[in-house]
Amino acid sequence: MAIAQAITMDSHKQGFVAARSLLRLQNWLSPAFPTGSYSYSHGLEWAIASNQIHDRTSLVDWLDADLRFGSARNDAIVFVEAWRCATSGDQARLLETAELAAALLATSEFALEAQQQGAASLATLRAVWRDPAIDALSEGLRERGIPPVLPIVIAVQSATEGVPRGTALRAFLYAWVSNLVTAGVRLIPLGQIDGQRALAELEQAVLEASERALSSRIDDLGSAALMVDLASMWHETQYTRLFRS
Repeated sequence: MAIAQAITMDSHKQGFVAARSLLRLQNWLSPAFPTGSYSYSHGLEWAIASNQIHDRTSLVDWLDADLRFGSARNDAIVFVEAWRCATSGDQARLLETAELAAALLATSEFALEAQQQGAASLATLRAVWRDPAIDALSEGLRERGIPPVLPIVIAVQSATEGVPRGTALRAFLYAWVSNLVTAGVRLIPLGQIDGQRALAELEQAVLEASERALSSRIDDLGSAALMVDLASMWHETQYTRLFRS
């Protein structure tokens, strides 16, 4: 109910999402979209192997902290800024934001995760839903040697499609959480019902992180979830791994 109310409020403020645009947004953020998201755990694999995460409660706490204080918080802020730039046609500011988003990635595995998914998403969007704004983004990134990262690409495509920034951001963050909960279900392991309970428990964190990001600017960027970054660093040398990050 909370998500439905938030989407309704966002629609009243910024216009309803067209039915076709909503379908497309769901597709771009679904496991069916060929970004390879299922192969990344964002450091969860090390956290679980080291018993930092060992059940549903500890998984929810970890992801909640990342949403509120970590890399996911920064992704949300750059997502909103990229949406604003795409909507206003400020290409120079958009490329500056994309460059900053790529530079913010704290570890080599976070860079791999964000950049490979961003590149795959950009290539698929250009092949299937080609749009001048996405072509311009691709060309601008290429000219400046900036790797595409997922939040920038999805934000620009959402803006181009006319999806309100709040709706697009909430969907983006919930897809991010869903992918990592799925990784937790496989690694801890958890049952499918516990996985759904975890997602239900994270709804409020997604909504609150989205609301803060919507009123934030680039100067508000920052991360304090140090264990998430350390888990990613330690995952690089983990002996047995199922995931790429």
